Amino acid sequence: MTTPNGDRSDRSPWNWLLIVPIILPLLPFLYNSDEPRLFGFPLFYWLQLAFIAVGVTCTSIVYQMTKRR
Repeated sequence: MTTPNGDRSDRSPWNWLLIVPIILPLLPFLYNSDEPRLFGFPLFYWLQLAFIAVGVTCTSIVYQMTKRR
């Protein structure tokens, strides 16, 4: 449903920040390596955990900047 007056809250430029956690894991040159290792884990595994942290951070920032006061 759309609002009658056309006042939409999803038109914030902050929403573009949500593209970062989508595009970042799609770049294979970032994790196409075995080294460096962190606590014995290859780059691919700990970088996947870093992608989760980036996604949570971006989502939290967008939420805080676009919530209604």
